Amino acid sequence: MITSYLFRALDAKAVWTITILLLIAALVPIANLALADSNPFHIPDYVVSVFGKYLCYALLALALDLVWGYCGILSLGHGAFFALGGYAMGMYLMRQIGTRGVYGDPILPDFMVFLNWKELPWFWHGFDQFWFAAIMILLVPGLLALVFGWFAFRSRVTGVYLSIITQAMTYALLLAFFRNEMGFGGNNGLTDFKDILGFDIQASTTRAALFAASAIALALCFFLCSAIIRSKFGKVLVAVRDAESRSRFFGYRVENVKLFVFTFSAMMAGLAGALYVPQVGIINPGEFAPANSIEIVVWTAVGGRGTLVGPIIGAVLVNFGKSVFTAAFPEFWLFALGALFVAVTLLLPKGIVGTIGGWTFRRGGSASTESIGKTANEAAE
Repeated sequence: MITSYLFRALDAKAVWTITILLLIAALVPIANLALADSNPFHIPDYVVSVFGKYLCYALLALALDLVWGYCGILSLGHGAFFALGGYAMGMYLMRQIGTRGVYGDPILPDFMVFLNWKELPWFWHGFDQFWFAAIMILLVPGLLALVFGWFAFRSRVTGVYLSIITQAMTYALLLAFFRNEMGFGGNNGLTDFKDILGFDIQASTTRAALFAASAIALALCFFLCSAIIRSKFGKVLVAVRDAESRSRFFGYRVENVKLFVFTFSAMMAGLAGALYVPQVGIINPGEFAPANSIEIVVWTAVGGRGTLVGPIIGAVLVNFGKSVFTAAFPEFWLFALGALFVAVTLLLPKGIVGTIGGWTFRRGGSASTESIGKTANEAAE
């Protein structure tokens, strides 16, 4: 029964992708920890951290692809969900510092002592427990997406207007988190972490474990997204994307479909942020910057939206290029990123994976009205 379900939930491409991610989760830590520095296959600690960060970005791009590639919701606010998940993890890590902080206060983080806070704010309580932080990592971004989406989708806000208000939401959070009165560290954010689950966050073994956790989380979320897309609900998603009005005519509650996938995607983005923070060692309001959300769109477009695999490849390639380019020409990176997006839009409108798939299967053009109706009818069966 389980084998039959897995066969229905995954195609060959998904099986290969998940297998590769799981192999990476196992082999990279082994190459980092078990092999001597002189061994040509040894992977240094800094490479593990950098590529662990790339995997978190890949998970974030996958989250956006689910709503943009399959439901037609171009969100420019996924950076906010990513940052909220990161702040939830950062709050847990700050509570683990205890008396090892600069001011030695067992309860208050250093920035609160510096700002003369007398007691811990109510919304910080519980973050000394990992299980509570883990719940908040998913709950806070998911709840924000649920409330935001409930109002937006019920009002039938679509297209560029929806994109603008998602970006406005992100910018509002940016301004709010910059304020010291919010209790999240102001413009400096949260940093100087010591431990995670009792393990030294700077230790090689901990960094290797965080890398493996990022790869496994990406594989798990890829499996869930693939299962959604290959289900009847996934056919409804595509029908909503291609012909929203006709989907309503067939009797589907389009706003509920959008709300579910938007909330689920936000929770994935929050998980990506939570895995990102201990690997980079800091979370600050800069993660809410609208430019960050736009970059996520670029990763997804470069890899190929509506493919699931494409955004993963796009996130890794673009961020690897960013690391190389900013080291050589830091002042020109944003121009290069803009040029890349324009070039992909004009020359590879389906992205890398979408274009290769088109060449392979000789597919092209947009779906006809009859195929859209067939998609909705299949979902109704």
